[in-house]
Amino acid sequence: MGWVALGRRAGGGGRLSSNLSLSFASLASSFIFTTLCVLTLALTLATLVRAEDIFEEGKSDKEILDNLLLSTRYDKRLLPPVQDADFCCGLRSPGDTIGRTNQSATPSDPKQNKNQNNNHYTPHQHLRTHLRGTLTVNVSVLLLSLASPDESSLKYEVEFLLQQQWYDPRLRYSNRSRYEFLNAIHHHNDIWLPDTYFIMHGDFKDPLIPVHFALRIYRNGTVNYLMRRHLILSCQGRLNIFPFDDPQCSFAIESISYEQTAITYVWKNDEATLRKSPSLTTLNAYLIRNQTLTCPIKASWRGNYSCLKVDLIFTRDRAFYFTTVFIPGIILVTSSFITFWLEWNAVPARVMIGVTTMLNFFTTSNGFRSTLPVVSNLTAMNVWDGVCMCFIYASLLEFVCVNYVGRKRPLHNVVYRPGENPVTQGTKKREGGNATTGGNEPNEIIACTNCGPNPCTHTATNGCAAECCFVQVRKKEPPHPIRVAKTIDVIARVLFPIAYSVFLVFFFYHYKGVS
Repeated sequence: MGWVALGRRAGGGGRLSSNLSLSFASLASSFIFTTLCVLTLALTLATLVRAEDIFEEGKSDKEILDNLLLSTRYDKRLLPPVQDADFCCGLRSPGDTIGRTNQSATPSDPKQNKNQNNNHYTPHQHLRTHLRGTLTVNVSVLLLSLASPDESSLKYEVEFLLQQQWYDPRLRYSNRSRYEFLNAIHHHNDIWLPDTYFIMHGDFKDPLIPVHFALRIYRNGTVNYLMRRHLILSCQGRLNIFPFDDPQCSFAIESISYEQTAITYVWKNDEATLRKSPSLTTLNAYLIRNQTLTCPIKASWRGNYSCLKVDLIFTRDRAFYFTTVFIPGIILVTSSFITFWLEWNAVPARVMIGVTTMLNFFTTSNGFRSTLPVVSNLTAMNVWDGVCMCFIYASLLEFVCVNYVGRKRPLHNVVYRPGENPVTQGTKKREGGNATTGGNEPNEIIACTNCGPNPCTHTATNGCAAECCFVQVRKKEPPHPIRVAKTIDVIARVLFPIAYSVFLVFFFYHYKGVS
């Protein structure tokens, strides 16, 4: 019995040791599991601390951008979200909160909804702030330089900076960073950018340097994208009134893939004109005014896309044309009028003046006309050249006519002594005591007063002896050719200058008024 009891006690101790072994194993596994959990939690906290620490002072903008642009939190294929509590359309500048509106407000008026859906074409740009789900891109242009190949060209080269600004809440970073903005020029291919392209223009000109853009990201998520562009604009001008026309050059920008329900372009600060750089340079490009506006529906290429338009109105250098075309033409035409004050038989002088002025006018007009644009209709310069040439040619024809008339043989045989004026011919009155007929021609008819009760007429050789007589010409002789030639010159001295002055007044008044 004693041995049985001892065996039973020994069996109970084995079970006790087995239970103790299981307890130690459970405790070890629990400890290991707890340790692993603590390590995992510590690693996670360390990762989070490091992720937060990336924005701390001392970190470079590259490190901040690398963290912002992680594929797990940023996708450049997606439009920036606009359903954000802090989002405000049309920010004037980074950090500016002027004009913030309640994005949760929904209009109940159908007309208001209609205006909102077509706000791109409404004159009141402030309506754009009430749209939800539409990304607003603020645009501004800074003119840098203007150039034109020559005075008569309709192509103008324009160099400017195009600034685009929008809000992307995905790119906000901590205020603990020492950077007011991040320079993201090397992350250009990793950030969403509006697909803006130019329409209604000529050609692009390659930039002078490879880097022609700037990209900045501000603390609140505002993105500022600056591009340098050099365009060769094909302008519209009225060449029929050249050089009194004012060419208008236009170009527009719009998104190539996003409709206006997704992206809306607006002029920053609602500016009505372009800003000009203080160092703006011009070369044969005289900009008189400019304007910025939204593309009207009739002029837009695609009505359902947001579009902004720039109009540049240039003018010609009128002083250049007056000094090289108009004033020399006036001098040559009036020089041809000098021949009217020369003697009718001064053949060498009058021929030289007429031919010289004509050749000079041909030379100057042809040299200038070679630089003019070619058009099929009648232009102001054609009118000017044609009328001036007609006046010069008419003055030369006037000399030919005068010389021909002056050299024509008179119809009556009258010989004038040197110094005698052929114009003073007509009635001769003779006074004296006794009547003599020695100075009269035999067949001259005279009138007498003392031949009886009635006056009589008879020939000079058969009349009263003593009476006062005067010569009466029976038949009026034709004017002498020299007198006719001189009369033509006198008329031309007045007629030609008056006619040319009337043309000048009409020409400049008409074409200046048309322009």
